[in-house]
Amino acid sequence: GGNMRAEYSADLARQYATYCRDHGHNKLYRIASGASDDDYKWTETLMQQISCFGCEATPRNFFQGISVHYYTIAGPWEAKGSATVFDTDDYYRTMVSAQKIDRILTGHSTVMDCYDPGRKVGLVLDEWGTWWDVEPGTNPGFLFQQNTLRDALVASTHFDIFHKHAERLHMANIAQTVNVLQAMVLTDGDALVLTPTYHVFEMNKGHQDAASLAVHLRTDNARRPVGDAELDTLSVSASVKDGTVLVSLSNLDAEEPAEVTLDLRGRSIAEPTARILTADGLQDHNTADAPAAVSPRPFDDLKVTA
Repeated sequence: GGNMRAEYSADLARQYATYCRDHGHNKLYRIASGASDDDYKWTETLMQQISCFGCEATPRNFFQGISVHYYTIAGPWEAKGSATVFDTDDYYRTMVSAQKIDRILTGHSTVMDCYDPGRKVGLVLDEWGTWWDVEPGTNPGFLFQQNTLRDALVASTHFDIFHKHAERLHMANIAQTVNVLQAMVLTDGDALVLTPTYHVFEMNKGHQDAASLAVHLRTDNARRPVGDAELDTLSVSASVKDGTVLVSLSNLDAEEPAEVTLDLRGRSIAEPTARILTADGLQDHNTADAPAAVSPRPFDDLKVTA
């Protein structure tokens, strides 16, 4: 952190790791403090400490993981914007910022591949999520912010991207869970409110300990220009566990519904069920008075065709 040089940090990590020993069957998973955003040089400096560029040697056992963190922010750091008062343009800018995590994870993984082609060392995304201005009237040091359908879509697009990087990404931890930044749970006196982001976590939990399935998205029109960038408005991932397939789909288009045909191969289809998490407005959120404004409901518009 701060202005510490990567070389100095890598030396300290190596020194520290040398004295953190495994005890019997108690095996340590040491994580070296890594880069922020797209600082690939930092990751390279850490990898140089444990392996050589392009060589076949197994990386030295100093650390098993390297961290990286990346927050989704729609504006400049000093004016991050409100968690609940925003327009559609703000929303699209947010989603472009969220999808950058794909490029960032790809960049760090590529650097690591040069030093660790066998992918023994894990990439650990130790902080991610949206960061808005604190709610008016709350202690600015507590980083309390509301959580809308927009945050739910940031979470779901992150999950689909994490899925793609499962071979290298050992861990991905949203930064906070209760009341702080993109939290799953907000407390208000005696009330406990489940956020839209909570529901995205719950709807994706079937992917845990499952086998990832390859998904090929064939689409020409599911993207839209956002400033100088382009946003893919359809996001998907799939896995199989105990004979059941879970497909997660997100439509990031604020105006248009998406009709999707799933071409499933290799298995017969039993009784598919689906749930959808949506709301009338991107700004909709849950409060103590309206705890289920944004919550999953059965999705019946699902047809099986031969």
